Amino acid sequence: MAGLEDHDDAARLAYLAEGNARQARKRVAVDVLIRDDNERVLLVNPSYKDYWDLPGGMAESNESPTVAAKRELQEELGIGLAVGRLLLLDWVGPHGPWDDQLLFIFDGGTLTPGEVENIRILDDELTEFVFVKVDDCERLLRPDIWRLLQSSYRCLGSERTEYFETTRP
Repeated sequence: MAGLEDHDDAARLAYLAEGNARQARKRVAVDVLIRDDNERVLLVNPSYKDYWDLPGGMAESNESPTVAAKRELQEELGIGLAVGRLLLLDWVGPHGPWDDQLLFIFDGGTLTPGEVENIRILDDELTEFVFVKVDDCERLLRPDIWRLLQSSYRCLGSERTEYFETTRP
């Protein structure tokens, strides 16, 4: 009887694995809203984009969004911090060559002056970083990212998490 149960379990797992392989996959992007003690926001200048962005990146296969955020901060800027609560989730519709994705924006807290001094660009995906007053970020960010930054920043003072669905032409 035990052999029959093992066969049934193996057949069931094979059936589930086949279904898993056919299901849609989503790309997952993570950004982190980090401030300094003057309430300025950390922005990075990616070498592969025409605009500034929040620090973060893409989650790897089977990597949680918070682990991806921690990894990206460490790999790109040498920042080791505990990623805080989710401030915003944005479903970004398909555009250009890209399928849709989920963008998570987490609270990265406020860095001490010593932590700010220790930030270093460690990855050639970034050319520079800067701390900017929130109202001055608009001139550096793409309009949809500016909107998401404003919403994320407003969520800092509440227990709310915002949800958006962004479509791009």
